[in-house]
Amino acid sequence: MAATMKMDYYEVLEVERTASDTEIKTAYRKLAMKWHPDRNPNNQDAEEKFKECSEAYGVLSDSEKRAAYDRYGHAGVGGAGGFGGGSPFGQGGPFQQGDLGDIFGDLFGEMFNMGGARGGRPSRAQRGRDIQYELVLEFEEAVFGVQREIKIRRAETCEDCSGSGSENGKQPETCQQCGGRGQIRSQQGFFSVARTCPICSGTGQVVKNPCKSCRGDGRTQKEHTIQVKVPAGVENDTRIRYGGEGDAGKFGGPSGDLYVLLEVKSHKFFEREGDDLHCVMPISFPQASLGTELEIETLHGVEMIKIPEGTQSGKEFVLRGKGVPHLNAHGKGDLVVEVRVQTPKLNKQQKELMRQLQETLTVENKPHSRGLFEKMKEMFS
Repeated sequence: MAATMKMDYYEVLEVERTASDTEIKTAYRKLAMKWHPDRNPNNQDAEEKFKECSEAYGVLSDSEKRAAYDRYGHAGVGGAGGFGGGSPFGQGGPFQQGDLGDIFGDLFGEMFNMGGARGGRPSRAQRGRDIQYELVLEFEEAVFGVQREIKIRRAETCEDCSGSGSENGKQPETCQQCGGRGQIRSQQGFFSVARTCPICSGTGQVVKNPCKSCRGDGRTQKEHTIQVKVPAGVENDTRIRYGGEGDAGKFGGPSGDLYVLLEVKSHKFFEREGDDLHCVMPISFPQASLGTELEIETLHGVEMIKIPEGTQSGKEFVLRGKGVPHLNAHGKGDLVVEVRVQTPKLNKQQKELMRQLQETLTVENKPHSRGLFEKMKEMFS
């Protein structure tokens, strides 16, 4: 009669009978984390629900057992036990070695094992912290490259204790709380859970007489000077990595890295798009009508632009190779100069001359359809 009173396994995991393996596993992870005894100490009801959802997952996660359950119900999977009379962690059981580390990794964030302690002693060595430094560059410095000297504060190995953290360089002692294992185990039914030792923070060792200079950390803060070489063509938010130039590692661990984040100032009239530069050059009505030659100051020196007669406002002229050097490659981008015809305010004499000119000019003042390119350009801008 007990078997007939058991809840439907799909209802236990709160999934549909058509649920995929991934959906079943996700549902179990959620419920197992919710009802685990470690999260619900001295809660008999939570413990029963945890066992119930574990049993349900053990059947539904196995394709053969799930098929038998779908066809025959609880009787098809060994009756009341749900595990065929065997251990849930043994051969043929729902949980194989390594499954729980995957399922409960988010809950514990540490080692989850079915047997005794893993072999080996924990290492005190810890990698140093990465450091980020923000370096502000002028526009031209980003274009042509520059070498700058920066000063950073970082943790360096303590000279007084040689990084041991102990006074006079004495070696640390074995942690009495965890016996040097770095972990403390507790038994929860058939679970053996390993937790980081709170006394030694998982290192397995403690410093009895801390170094007075570094207070047992093995490192001290110092100012350090580094030469930063910025290559030509870098853009805003470029990040340059200097391996091993971050904080020193603790107790013999490797040093972290230094990341230099570049912030490039804007230019007074050049705008950058990739490796191309853009600018706007104002011209007068006579210059646009009659044509002229203009002198323009580029980042690479003075250049001449020939404006043909009848040039319309908005016309672009491209100066090849006068843009930004390609980063870590040969060649440069272009400089795109857009001319814009300025409409001046006229005095009385100029107005009279303009009226005389107007009588000789004919302009058909009718609307024109814009080209497809111009429509797309306006839409995206």
